Amino acid sequence: MNATSMSLQQQSVARELPSRGHVGMLVLIAAEAAIFTIFVVAYIFYIGKSLTGPTPQKVLTAPIFYSICLLSSSVTIHLAVKALRDGKVGVFSRWWFATIALGAIFLYGTATEWHRLISREGLTISTNLFGTTYYSLVGLHGFHVVIGILILTVVFTFALMGQVKQEHVYRVDVLSLYWHFVDAVWVVVFTVVYVVGR
Repeated sequence: MNATSMSLQQQSVARELPSRGHVGMLVLIAAEAAIFTIFVVAYIFYIGKSLTGPTPQKVLTAPIFYSICLLSSSVTIHLAVKALRDGKVGVFSRWWFATIALGAIFLYGTATEWHRLISREGLTISTNLFGTTYYSLVGLHGFHVVIGILILTVVFTFALMGQVKQEHVYRVDVLSLYWHFVDAVWVVVFTVVYVVGR
């Protein structure tokens, strides 16, 4: 085997390997998924074990509109990455901002739900097992949404300053994996809290 064929073989292998950024993000997502799994299992384990009220059946209402907003943000971030890949920086910025806005609307929905549960229903993190597991699980997800919005806002700020270009699509794509993860986790949390848990 000559040096040229070995070099071509090495280039072929290099093309097939995932990038370090993608691998790093996937490892982070795997670790975060393990944490969420612990919280989900705890929530499921403690369903119906609270000795005092309020109970999920009496106080929880499924946040359908806010969930649609969050899940739609996976579409907008995908369209943003696609636009940047095509070199359409202005279109990228608009879709990226739409993603931030949809995430912010979702957080507003979570905040209003928590305000209602605390002020009107008397459910706090220390009220009963349901309160403890509910605020821990939904709060953990909300924390991840906040982190995601902060990161997306930093990128959007750079885009407004003209610092995001087509050659940055790889980095933006890696960040979008985190946001897709946050959305996917919400499907699990929604199912466990608002469907199974009621």
